Amino acid sequence: MAATEGDQFLKQATGRNTRGLLRVIILCLIAGAAVSSRLFSVIRFESIIHEFDPWFNFRATKYLVQNGFYSFWDWFDDRTWHPLGRVTGGTLYPGLMVTSGVIYHLLRFLTLPVDIRNICVLLAPAFSGLTALATYLLTSEMVTSPSAGLLAAAFMGITPGYISRSVAGSYDNEAIAIFLLVFTFFLWIKAVKNGSVFWGALTALFYGYMVSAWGGYVFITNLLPLHAFVLICMGRYSPRLYVSYTSWYALGTLASMQIPFVGFLPIRSSEHMSALGVFGLLQIVAFVEFVRVQLPSKQFQTLLRALVVLIFVVSFGGLVLLTVTGVIAPWTGRFYSLWDTGYAKIHIPIIASVSEHQPTAWPAFFFDLSMMIWLFPAGVYMCFRSLTDEQVFIVIYAVLASYFAGVMVRLMLTLTPIVCVASAIAFSQILDTYLDVKTPKAESNENGTSDPAKVAASAILPDSLRSTRNPLVGIYSYASKLTVVGASAVYLMLFVLHCTWVTSNAYSSPSVVLASRLPDGSQHIIDDYREAYYWLRQNTADNAKIMSWWDYGYQIGGMADRPTLVDNNTWNNTHIATVGKAMSSREEVSYPIMRQHEVDYVLVVFGGLLGYSGDDINKFLWMVRIAEGIWPDEVKERNFFTPRGEYRVDDEATPTMRNSLMYKMSYYNYNSLFPAGQAQDRVRGSRLPAEGPQLSTIEEAFTSENWIIRIYKVKDLDNFGRDHQSAGAFDKGHKKKRASKRKGARVLRVE
Repeated sequence: MAATEGDQFLKQATGRNTRGLLRVIILCLIAGAAVSSRLFSVIRFESIIHEFDPWFNFRATKYLVQNGFYSFWDWFDDRTWHPLGRVTGGTLYPGLMVTSGVIYHLLRFLTLPVDIRNICVLLAPAFSGLTALATYLLTSEMVTSPSAGLLAAAFMGITPGYISRSVAGSYDNEAIAIFLLVFTFFLWIKAVKNGSVFWGALTALFYGYMVSAWGGYVFITNLLPLHAFVLICMGRYSPRLYVSYTSWYALGTLASMQIPFVGFLPIRSSEHMSALGVFGLLQIVAFVEFVRVQLPSKQFQTLLRALVVLIFVVSFGGLVLLTVTGVIAPWTGRFYSLWDTGYAKIHIPIIASVSEHQPTAWPAFFFDLSMMIWLFPAGVYMCFRSLTDEQVFIVIYAVLASYFAGVMVRLMLTLTPIVCVASAIAFSQILDTYLDVKTPKAESNENGTSDPAKVAASAILPDSLRSTRNPLVGIYSYASKLTVVGASAVYLMLFVLHCTWVTSNAYSSPSVVLASRLPDGSQHIIDDYREAYYWLRQNTADNAKIMSWWDYGYQIGGMADRPTLVDNNTWNNTHIATVGKAMSSREEVSYPIMRQHEVDYVLVVFGGLLGYSGDDINKFLWMVRIAEGIWPDEVKERNFFTPRGEYRVDDEATPTMRNSLMYKMSYYNYNSLFPAGQAQDRVRGSRLPAEGPQLSTIEEAFTSENWIIRIYKVKDLDNFGRDHQSAGAFDKGHKKKRASKRKGARVLRVE
């Protein structure tokens, strides 16, 4: 008998070990798939940093590796925001750079000579595997089914909503922040379930890491207090909640305040007041619970009412007083834009000018989430059925993230993890139900016995009607199971195909290297950005100041290594508006501005030849709007529109438009590429005036092969006003000479 029990125990242990080993193998394969799916950009192009912001992160990481942490912490960058400079160490989130630096020094310690550029390029794919693991852990805390966690990890590993900001070369803060977001939520759920100071302290530790990595930490700062507040309102206060929240808030706030860019914001800004308020509420609730045990019921009720009114009045009055006196900073413009989508366009146009700050279009949800868009509500509904403390968190997270993702494109990142978790819960329920070969037993009555009427009816059936006892059709028949499982497998395959296609075609093309198609269908690489930045590095003085729109500031600093007037940090709206004013004004207005700021070269992006729609003419109205916000009497947006309200660049363009510096720099000598009077702007679909613009205060210095980047040199004071007809004639002949080499390029179609 003892031997039999031992054998059974051994079999159970062996089964558990086998299942555990299989889960580990599956998770490793999921992590491998997550990393592999993000390498298309390296395979198709090369190991290169993408987009705009990552170029500053890469430059800062190189500075950290070369000069050490303390030099990086105190770094004053005098090559940006000329002539102001930037206190870089106190105006960035250093988590991304420090993570890359630690990995670099660790690999060097292990005698692996890896270049820091390759670490930066591959950091996001590497952390995507960790994010898949964190999603598995989070989902496993919600349900008992292990398949839900594995499905959630697989969804998170390849879904386009996360891949969009984590492909190889996308070296932005989100590269590590999404992993920290999901893992912090896992630790929080663990802390609430166990009521453990240890798990609460771990939550605070990773929350502090998250604060150092991304400004989106405010989402955690408000979601965790909201979860605690809802649990209190549901009457689910417990010592577990008190211990976990108090330990997280106390330690997490101290950790976040160690980041110079954050400083005292956790106790002095409105975005953090909800966390502080719930912390105070928990102390009150704990005190009330203690008093309730000591006092009779009637006296306790009287004391409770008086205490609630007194605390509410004092707290609300103190909050208003501190806000009015400036001790607590008011809500920021970015916060207001989350609740009022038109606020930024009216009051802070520089925020509205960023494409990722625009409201999300409906097709984007289907594009980034695919089949999970309809599984997601089902998973949330299933959480409502049991509604444990951790599932309350899922519901709150789902509601908030859905709203914010609809308000701003960028916040699709915060929605994707909860969509993967909820979809996995729903999909695993389907598979667990229909993969079970056993048919559920007959329904039981209230006493737990089978329904006598159904038993009697089954007993009197003759053997010839056995199919009635075990029907071939119905929700639990083998045919139904085969149909549902087959359809689920097809859905999963289509999901993988969709994710792979989106990743390889939509999210794996670096903005600095453009892919196009020749008339014969073959691929052609357009490398104008790097060509222009390399020209700046090789042909200009080391301290030559470059004026461009702020979109290109980080790239100029990272690739050309030249000082810039503005960049993507956008911390000084007036300085950006100054550049916008120079671009949108006449030469006689722009020239003093450029001389005052010691500008040597002006860079513009022009896509009229190839049909590249992301050029400066299409962004020009945002320059005008931002400049008008500072100088409403000198720059007026309506002057750039025709009487019919059209934005045109052809013969019907307004005099203000045609005389602006941006217009002249974009179309200068452009007519020389076409027969007389036939110049076409392929982006705007317009035929340009027969006579092109002339320049007097600046002169063309460089135009890239496909005319995407144009660089102009600002003339010295002794050359101002000098007749430039001879130079213009030379340029015109030079362009005609080059035009013959570009006949093939003019028919390219940028993808």
